[in-house]
Amino acid sequence: MKQNREMKFIGITGGIGAGKSKALEFIGRHYLCEIYLADEVAHQVKRSGTECFQALVELMGRDILDACGEIDKGAMADKIFGEPDLLRKVNNIIHPAVRKFLLEKYAQAKRRGDVELFFVEAALLIECGYGSLVDEMWYVHADESVRRKRLSDSRGYSGDKISHIMESQLSEEEFRKNSDFIIDNSGSFEETCRQIERKLEAFTWQE
Repeated sequence: MKQNREMKFIGITGGIGAGKSKALEFIGRHYLCEIYLADEVAHQVKRSGTECFQALVELMGRDILDACGEIDKGAMADKIFGEPDLLRKVNNIIHPAVRKFLLEKYAQAKRRGDVELFFVEAALLIECGYGSLVDEMWYVHADESVRRKRLSDSRGYSGDKISHIMESQLSEEEFRKNSDFIIDNSGSFEETCRQIERKLEAFTWQE
């Protein structure tokens, strides 16, 4: 079905435990959209046979491969640990491959004309320069105490681990400064959904 409305490209970002995935699940159920999670795309572009795979193996050696000949995430992480220069080189291979994949999918969706919204989710969208690509950057916010409880309850993370991850991510001020729309997911999820519905009231709703 051809849509008359110009498709909107939206980036969704936020700190760990803010609830980005849950917000996107709601959007995916009720709107004509495509949704891509950058972490999942990064896994896809590293599969054997891709340019990204070849470059990573050339950089780190074949000992990062598992028995099936695919990149072993744990083995790669072990090799990168404590090696900031190597991490930079790995990111310089993966991030452009992810961006290329997403822009190709965006172009395909635009040509088909069957979706109204195209979402990309990642904690590092702002740092990776997606602000210049998307039509709008959305920030999913939740109070730190709420995020800590979620991460402790759902993932079993220790307080120290949560602090370490949070300290490595953008500050609240930076997230807000670089975003066009803020979803407050500190309270009930019903209220979060109402914020999304108000923002997307001009777009097609699906039960």
